[in-house]
Amino acid sequence: MHRCRGDLLNATGNLSEAEQSYHQALAEARLKSAKLLELKASISLARLQRAQKRRGEARDLLAPIYGWFTEGFDVADLKEAKALLRELHA
Repeated sequence: MHRCRGDLLNATGNLSEAEQSYHQALAEARLKSAKLLELKASISLARLQRAQKRRGEARDLLAPIYGWFTEGFDVADLKEAKALLRELHA
């Protein structure tokens, strides 16, 4: 829910509150040990940070979370994370 709220806030240009919502989504996912939800929230936050020219922060956030996964690399979320990481490393 927090991630979706962040996406809506981001789309309307309310970047500060969007970032706050993404951080809430990350915290909730971590509390529940929901790795896939944490990945999704980190992708959203990393995209926001990339748009704000905070590529290093985005990469530092997303890389370790992506690194947790050892299988399922054909899943859309993992493909998306990998593509974003490639872009952030460029």
